[in-house]
Amino acid sequence: MSQAVPQLRNWAGNVRFHATEIASPASLPELQRLVAGSRRARALGTAHSFSPIADTDGLLVSVARLPALAELDGDRLLARVGAGLRYSDIAPRLHARGLALPNLASLPHISVAGAIATGTHGSGDGNGSLATAVYEQELVMADGDLVTLRTADAPGSVVALGACGVVAALTLRLVPAFSVRQYVYTAVPFGAAIEHFDELTASAYSVSMFTDWRAPRFTQVWLKLAGPAEPPGEHWFGGTAAGEDLHPIAGMPAANCSPQRGRPGPWHERLPHFRPEFTPSAGEELQSEYLVARQDAPAALAALAALAAELAPVTQVSEVRTVAADDLWLSPAYQRASAAFHFTWVPDPAVVLPAVAKVEAALAPLAARPHWGKVFGYDPGTVAGRYPRMADFRHLAAELDPHGKFGNRMLDPLLRELG
Repeated sequence: MSQAVPQLRNWAGNVRFHATEIASPASLPELQRLVAGSRRARALGTAHSFSPIADTDGLLVSVARLPALAELDGDRLLARVGAGLRYSDIAPRLHARGLALPNLASLPHISVAGAIATGTHGSGDGNGSLATAVYEQELVMADGDLVTLRTADAPGSVVALGACGVVAALTLRLVPAFSVRQYVYTAVPFGAAIEHFDELTASAYSVSMFTDWRAPRFTQVWLKLAGPAEPPGEHWFGGTAAGEDLHPIAGMPAANCSPQRGRPGPWHERLPHFRPEFTPSAGEELQSEYLVARQDAPAALAALAALAAELAPVTQVSEVRTVAADDLWLSPAYQRASAAFHFTWVPDPAVVLPAVAKVEAALAPLAARPHWGKVFGYDPGTVAGRYPRMADFRHLAAELDPHGKFGNRMLDPLLRELG
């Protein structure tokens, strides 16, 4: 099924797609036919990116109607899932079989393939990005052929920004299901995080620190404890245990968020910050995120705190998390354990873009890598220089897509920069 596209925007409304046609194939053969017959093509998941990463001047292919699949191999701890499924679609089914994904992002509403292609992550010193769960993927190539690539054989094809083909299905590595309890602490001083960053982030399976930059403190720190881990006490690194469930943004309803105050629950109902039955917001925001080496996190926090007076007026909330290192070529956590500094901005590019420039200047000495699906201002040469395997990725993309069918206005300059 295809139709003309008079005007289509992303979830936040800040990106206007330039596609001349949109298609929603309901079968793999239909997807193959559409891709083979197009001049330029890109896949679209839940359109939750804030950058033009999913844009195209040709065919935009929504994968939402592809078969769900969700085939489980409990003996080998693997699940084969359709690219258009959301994490909220597959997580309950996995849990019902006693299985789990090692980690989830803060939003369970996002599509599996889109999150993986852009290096989206959750939190935890020992938790890699969502892409690290990929065992193999099935891609529709530019000529319509279907190929299966194992991550071990093609580590550059996973966080691939859609440049290698349209993902039709993925096989994900699983772990046994586990329970999680969530505790929230308020008013943790920046000083405690700067002096004890490693100890703080090692305190739980997943740790998320939130600030609005209006004072030198984290307004909230969310600890997600797995299994029988001992809960913290009433006070923790200078903060105090919250007496009620909270939303990371002051004034927003806590009912939208996953349960807190130590109430145990299955992994998929605690690892995300938000419940799947609620939309966290209406897209009235912009987002940016930068990953630095984890040992540089205290320096990054101090550099950003020095900008607090300029960040506070344009920030709804910022979040600091950790991500384990991986070997996926374009992953922002490639070969370095990382700390991620996330910004949920007000929905006004005129005031946000100058703030983005100041953040990037402050983090420049730390070689920060931006999240591919969020707003950033780095030029292609600067971004390319942050990835040791970028030249290899360019060659891989050229091999799999020699005529640039899967390129777009964001990718083309990035790949040409290495020519």
